[in-house]
Amino acid sequence: MGSNDEREYRSMELTVRPGEEGKPSYRVEGYATTYDPYLLCNINGKDFYERIAPEAFEGADLTDVVFRVEHNGRVYARSSNGSLEIFRDSHGLGFRADLSRTPSARDLFEDIQAGNYPKMSFAFKVFPGGDHFEPETRTRVVDKVAKVFDFSPVAFASNPETELTVSARSWFDGVIEAAQEAERLQALELRRKKLKIKLKNGG
Repeated sequence: MGSNDEREYRSMELTVRPGEEGKPSYRVEGYATTYDPYLLCNINGKDFYERIAPEAFEGADLTDVVFRVEHNGRVYARSSNGSLEIFRDSHGLGFRADLSRTPSARDLFEDIQAGNYPKMSFAFKVFPGGDHFEPETRTRVVDKVAKVFDFSPVAFASNPETELTVSARSWFDGVIEAAQEAERLQALELRRKKLKIKLKNGG
């Protein structure tokens, strides 16, 4: 059902790994996502959720993911040279970044440790048709991710409600319209049944 062919951004967990006594570790780690549902956005007064399936990253392109600030600019670590490790486990998709290799990367670690970049975000693309909607819980389920682009320290957490791409917004508009139509038809059917019972009872 999905039509996402653009990058999407989600907030993620970030931890600074402690170093030896008095020495920085220059390592940060976190989980891009877990497999639990989370609130994605509120549209027309209704909450919509998202859940990434455990198998969504199987076959995803993780060959050259980079670690950079605010999703653009200088690269501080990358999976292709081993300074960025990406892993999957029962909890979710995680990463470990070694920021010790260059002076600029070490400076970034100091900024993260100081709290100048208190949040993290990751950029990804959903495989065409790689998602579906569960109307009973108003949940978008991502079944297949095409590619992960980067993990980025950010000054402010991603707000999926305002950062949904045009294609993602169109996707949600479509499922919202379908859900509203289903609710309308359900209400009509309920009224029809009540009227039928009323007429049958002579009321």
